[in-house]
Amino acid sequence: MTATGLPQSLLATLAGQYYTDPAIFSLEQSRIFESTWFCAVRCDDLRSPGAFRTVRVGRESVLVVRDRNGSLGAFLNVCRHRGARLCTETAGQVRRSLQCPYHAWTYGLDGKLIAAPNLTSMADVDRTEYGLNRVQLREWLGYAWVCLADSPPSFADTVIADVTERLGGADEIEAYQIDSLRLGKRIEYDVQANWKQIVENFMECYHCATIHPELTEVLPEFADGFAAQYYVGHGAEFGSDVEGFTVDGSAGLERLPGVGDHQDRRYFAITVRPQVFINLVPDHVIFHRMFPLAPDRTLVECDWLYLPGVVNSGRDLSRSVELFHRVNQQDFDACERCQLAMDSRAYSRGGVLVPSEHHIGAFHEWVLGKIGDAVA
Repeated sequence: MTATGLPQSLLATLAGQYYTDPAIFSLEQSRIFESTWFCAVRCDDLRSPGAFRTVRVGRESVLVVRDRNGSLGAFLNVCRHRGARLCTETAGQVRRSLQCPYHAWTYGLDGKLIAAPNLTSMADVDRTEYGLNRVQLREWLGYAWVCLADSPPSFADTVIADVTERLGGADEIEAYQIDSLRLGKRIEYDVQANWKQIVENFMECYHCATIHPELTEVLPEFADGFAAQYYVGHGAEFGSDVEGFTVDGSAGLERLPGVGDHQDRRYFAITVRPQVFINLVPDHVIFHRMFPLAPDRTLVECDWLYLPGVVNSGRDLSRSVELFHRVNQQDFDACERCQLAMDSRAYSRGGVLVPSEHHIGAFHEWVLGKIGDAVA
């Protein structure tokens, strides 16, 4: 037995309260989602000047917009006059400016205040100072990552470090040239589960033989219960009779040009804390972003990315999309089953992790390090 009273084979999980308590979720919003780099928008979704999208980051609505110079900017979606929500749509297109529908305060695409009723008579109002509150933005892998912190953590030491730790080097993911790929399919999932349930599920494969028959047919080693993320630099190998990463194992598409022989016929999974999953296969990339909305509700947006020529040609992508769509459905159903028990007295002290799940313990330690030991 260990000091915790558990057998050596088992590690304790977080207590059930960490998945249901609004006070804990509030701490996660302020100390994790509003303080670290958060993957918000695929850059290619905002191609033309004036294209915008609003996303939930912690407790804030963040507006990401492309300006007239072609650059992306991010701002809090709040009018500086009386605090009205500036843009209520999740996505849209404006011509030259963003106007508050309440009192018509108007902002340029760079966030600067450019007009308001009677503004010319208020010469002491600095139009830059009273512009929209800017949010730090960094583009990587074709996505806009934002950080609400006044002093953002190092992008290299957080986001890129997570990828490097998993793959053994950032150059391994650069080979897939994700920023040059195009969106072939996007599916949104409204999951009735805490965001940590989804992260924990993605990190392990102890469940794979039970609920993922299609995936284990393509990746036979997953039936043994060890996920690819358990090993640094390891990619799960396709079965000998499998032609491609498709729902029936049939041939996929042509290999991405930068993918090396050591990456061919292999699947790599990466967790980028706090809310991104990246799945790499030879002919496409599957990119998940989570948007935690409540202690028991998480919106997951999943992108299937392919070579531009593949998308533009109208080729049938259904067999490659269907494989991970089923995986998502199976996983999210499992997460929702777990969420139902998180406030049970049977889970008040949590559960346990078997050896193939022990690496999840590091994720729990990371969460506790961010929010502190919030449960008395």
